Amino acid sequence: MSTRSKAAAIAGALILATTSVGGILASSHREAPLIAGDPAADNTDLYAFLDPNDNTKLTIIANYVPLEEPAGGPNFFPFDPTVRYEIKIDNNGDGKADVTYRFKFRTRNTSTNFAGIPTFLYNDGPVTSLTDPNLLVKQTYSVERNGLTIGSGLRTPPVNVGPRSTPDYAGTAAQAVQTLANGTKTFAGQRDDAFFVDLGSIFDLAGLRNFNPLHAIPLPAAAGVDGVGGFNTNSIAIDVPLSHLTKDHHQPTGPNDPDAVLGIWATASRQMTRTLNANGTMSSSGPWVQVSRLGNPLINEVIIPREKKDYWNRQTPNHDSQFAKYYKAPELTAVANVLYDALDTPATTNRNDLVAILLTGLDIPSSAVVPGGLHFTRTGSTQADLLRVNTGIKPNAAGACVFGVTGGGTPSRLGAIDGDLCGFPNGRRLGDDVTDIEVRALLEGYGPTLNAVLGVPNRSPNNLIGDGVDENDVPFLAAFPFIGTPHQGYEHTHHALGPTPS
Repeated sequence: MSTRSKAAAIAGALILATTSVGGILASSHREAPLIAGDPAADNTDLYAFLDPNDNTKLTIIANYVPLEEPAGGPNFFPFDPTVRYEIKIDNNGDGKADVTYRFKFRTRNTSTNFAGIPTFLYNDGPVTSLTDPNLLVKQTYSVERNGLTIGSGLRTPPVNVGPRSTPDYAGTAAQAVQTLANGTKTFAGQRDDAFFVDLGSIFDLAGLRNFNPLHAIPLPAAAGVDGVGGFNTNSIAIDVPLSHLTKDHHQPTGPNDPDAVLGIWATASRQMTRTLNANGTMSSSGPWVQVSRLGNPLINEVIIPREKKDYWNRQTPNHDSQFAKYYKAPELTAVANVLYDALDTPATTNRNDLVAILLTGLDIPSSAVVPGGLHFTRTGSTQADLLRVNTGIKPNAAGACVFGVTGGGTPSRLGAIDGDLCGFPNGRRLGDDVTDIEVRALLEGYGPTLNAVLGVPNRSPNNLIGDGVDENDVPFLAAFPFIGTPHQGYEHTHHALGPTPS
């Protein structure tokens, strides 16, 4: 093929990819046509991992509202009181919710400032507590577990406005961590967006900064640019005793405990009818309709075609077998075969490996590496998009684990692909590089560990492809809610240069 023909083919493939797979590789930020116009109800990311400070608890973080500009006042980015935000847990493998946590928000506005003048301000003085009278827009929320209220009147922190308005933001936000009567911790408020990816290079005809698009040759001197860097999101986080989530209401005895694997997803729902009233207010009525959902990262972005994206958002996981054909023949894999002519050509059909990893979970067979085998993430035969986490695999103090054995090593951003079974697709930690993990899986570059244990392909240089952004731009916290402090509006930067790829 001539250079001109090759360029035309690449451009055509990219047009195909970006028009049929909208929002590609932005986790779940604005991933479907309808939800792109409803950011307050848009699931952006979901995380689930054992609390590194107490392995008897599971931390779940559901993020909503994509790409919050920190300086976006005066309204900033509150939770929407007309949205039902929910975290759901399947503990018996049928793709249906056995435990549901529902969060409902209420906003209270102070109409005048300190001088009694009708105000546009978010605050009219420094804010150092959740009840500070200088905070003119306050949000509270309630938490229900399976329809029973377990917390009410819980306060969210203010947004991180700037040094005058929120002089000790970290300390003020820490006041929003609540411990409920049943031992569950909860937090809801603005946080740094923990997702990291080089969006700019992906949308510029997939010219990854650390790869030659035509030859897939790594260029180690180049680093990616975090396109999500400098933006915030709204986080709902819970830290729950495992005995509240498992089917038998006990702590799992180990990785092969039949009740150890949980399937998790998050949703947002609205009432069917929304009315703009003559006085400028909005009212809602009618039955509740799910408008967004999220289990595994990047599914609605790179697996589900555009014409099905809004439909996918309205489905429940137990109906996901209807989408299995898109996992078995992923479009991104076919597009990559055109974009990168030096790839060891990955299969574009019969991708039962992706069905197993993402729709049913995995069993690791008995081998020299895993004597006796390991249940790992398999929940059963029901095909469902769930973020599966084996709560019987306990990490060491650093948050890492090897095959079914506690201890050893430090966390790998590549998770199970790099032999760290406490990482994605066994749940998802904040530092898991799901972009690189899923792209390598789609291209059958699974790495030597999974090649040896599962027999999945380890094609090269497919196993080296990545976007060059290997970590988040903000450090994570050592304690719940773990997700990092949000960027302040007064001073922040975007698109931070990432670390040199390892």
